[in-house]
Amino acid sequence: MSLRLSTVILPYRRWHEGGRAAWTRAEELGFHTAYTYDHLSWRTFRDGPWFGAVPTLTAAAAATERLRLGTLVTSPNFRHPVTLAKELISLDDISGGRITLGIGAGGTGFDATALGQEPWTPRERADRFAEFVPLLDRLLTEDAVSYDGDFYSAHEARNIPGCVQRPRLPFAVAATGPRGLRLAARYGQAWVTTGDPKLYENGTPEQSVQAIRGQAEKLADACASLGRDVSELDKVLLTGFTPDRSRPLESLDAFVDFAGRHQELGFTEIVIHWPIPDSDFAADQKIFERIAMEAPTQLA
Repeated sequence: MSLRLSTVILPYRRWHEGGRAAWTRAEELGFHTAYTYDHLSWRTFRDGPWFGAVPTLTAAAAATERLRLGTLVTSPNFRHPVTLAKELISLDDISGGRITLGIGAGGTGFDATALGQEPWTPRERADRFAEFVPLLDRLLTEDAVSYDGDFYSAHEARNIPGCVQRPRLPFAVAATGPRGLRLAARYGQAWVTTGDPKLYENGTPEQSVQAIRGQAEKLADACASLGRDVSELDKVLLTGFTPDRSRPLESLDAFVDFAGRHQELGFTEIVIHWPIPDSDFAADQKIFERIAMEAPTQLA
């Protein structure tokens, strides 16, 4: 299978001051999907401009025609399945069926405390995620849903007419632990990883590849336990968080080498960050665009 190349456009620019231009340029460059982060704020961008994911994707849907769009990723940190489902169905309709929902268990960053709560423990995040994903699946596939869970409830929630994409828009489930991988195996149309965070500071690219291979093997085991062929899932690598950091974007050859090593592990989609000056995602825009236009052919 040919390797697809996608990008993440962080929502830090005003729409009419470079925001819109990035999304339309992503379509011109031939990216498969353009994602954005679904955070209230994020890391070093916390004290600067940062816009909402769903309105941004809605505007991007109106500004593009062919480009797939999505979140990478949405989480339960500040979302509820009932309200999220309504927004996703609307977004899928506006885009003409071009939306992918990247979804994960959330973390301990600013999103975890912005609503005034204490950060959830890893166990609680996993518990909530295990309830969030199945309920969201139902809300996106059934006209009316009632549910009373430990963390989430729905009372005759109506979602007519449902998604343009049938039976619903695809889930790209970000997971590395056993419970998350089981959710990906059961509900995902794709699986997302950023690699092993423990290797980011002091690991080597070779160790990272080995760790990611291990994650992919655990996904295969989770699929097998459910009687599902792991080849049914796309495997998505969000780059920038492995020991390679930004080096794959230093040249076309460097990227093709990096992507090829992960393609051999069964990955079907590589996601690179749209360059942001003076940040961890700084890169030469010309090289970035050359990668976008030429790398997919070399990796076919």
